[in-house]
Amino acid sequence: MATGLKALPFSFGAHFLALVAAIMVLVWSIHFRGGLAWEADNKNLIFNIHPVLMLIGFIILGGEAIMSYKSFPLKKQVKKVIHLILHAIALVLGIVGICAAFKNHNESNIPNLYSLHSWVGIGVIVLYGIQWIYGFVVFFYPGGSAEVRRDSLPWHVLFGMFVYVMAVGNACLGLLEKLTFLEVNGLAKYGSEAFLVNFTAIATVLYGVFVFLTILSQAPTEDDYSYSAIS
Repeated sequence: MATGLKALPFSFGAHFLALVAAIMVLVWSIHFRGGLAWEADNKNLIFNIHPVLMLIGFIILGGEAIMSYKSFPLKKQVKKVIHLILHAIALVLGIVGICAAFKNHNESNIPNLYSLHSWVGIGVIVLYGIQWIYGFVVFFYPGGSAEVRRDSLPWHVLFGMFVYVMAVGNACLGLLEKLTFLEVNGLAKYGSEAFLVNFTAIATVLYGVFVFLTILSQAPTEDDYSYSAIS
């Protein structure tokens, strides 16, 4: 259903929340957790790549890709390319982020895929990849017929929304899981790091909300260059 409101203010709110969430996850990973590294004796530095890429690369860039049809007063073909490229970058960074978690586990002798977070994460990245491939083939190249594109679009949008909700929820689940592990190992439950992680999760949820408010609102110019608001 459409909100009847303009999408631009919601997209600005989403951009602001994306910046806040990105800064917070970087402060957490670099200042509190010691930094980022692909190769290191301290295997925690390898793991730190995971939350950074999953939040900034996967959640934020994925959200920007979703909003691209409502954020820019550009021609349809230009917005389609932006949408496609941002999703591709998000997918690649998400895969690298997952590989960082596996690398950390393997080098630290920690079992893989033992938690709900990891199960949902694998499912989300697979569905995201399927969604991108389908969108590329049907809407970009070689492209389906006009009838196929018309019939596919509502399902493409709804499936994309479903996958994105799962991604945001799983990101929060991952932050909760990591914070719980840290607290069990002595991190102060009411310390600054714990509050930072919790506020990062809140900013992530709010970002997701503003992404949806954006796509459910009216684009800068409602014409044949824009997706219509879902009704």
